[in-house]
Amino acid sequence: MFANIAQKTTNKVQPKHVIELVNVSKAFTLAAGAFQALKQVSLCIEAGQLVAVTGKSGSGKSTLLNLITGIDKPSEGSITVNGIRIDKLPEGALASWRGRTIGVVFQFFQLLPTLTILENVMLPMDFCNTYPKRERKERALRLLNQVGIGDQADKFPSALSGGQQQRAAIARALANDPPVIVADEPTGNLDSQTATAIFQLFASLAQTGKTVIVVTHEKEFSAWFEHTIALADGEIVDEPAVPA
Repeated sequence: MFANIAQKTTNKVQPKHVIELVNVSKAFTLAAGAFQALKQVSLCIEAGQLVAVTGKSGSGKSTLLNLITGIDKPSEGSITVNGIRIDKLPEGALASWRGRTIGVVFQFFQLLPTLTILENVMLPMDFCNTYPKRERKERALRLLNQVGIGDQADKFPSALSGGQQQRAAIARALANDPPVIVADEPTGNLDSQTATAIFQLFASLAQTGKTVIVVTHEKEFSAWFEHTIALADGEIVDEPAVPA
């Protein structure tokens, strides 16, 4: 279904453990007092794995994703992603790192409605200047073809189905060839057949060596994942073990 998606990237060398958290905690100050969203979390994820993050609402899933993507910083502990200690990076360097290292896929797609699908996919390349301008359109078209919607390139998001918009969002997340893809409930608004196709795509991306982390409540797809990080009250109850 997804043409040529499993192409190995040979020009980037990734560390074996592309994500590593050591004794990470995150506290927020609320009107009612301090709230501990994560408590002494340690985990590691190897390159090329498809990993699920599960847990009830308020368990710490969004906080964990925000820390891995550098959107937020831990109250304590260390976070290393693709060999970079991101909790020590200043904001300017962090934004540049994020644009090149992390591709984010949202539940509600977050495509810009005034841009065509092609222009949406080109946008991360324009922001990060990762590819020469003359190559960006061709690359965006190639990514759209890889996720099966190359024929929708010149349409606006409103003209596409939910499944097509999510595929476009995945193509956009791949624009800068990041080693890590993070998806937050990416199939929550899709029918089961389309959701299956999206998980097939994520599995194919993991086969290329990309690390794919998916927050999901959909237990029927549990067999797709190599590891599951289960959160409860800010603590991990089942996770990939940190190596000795």
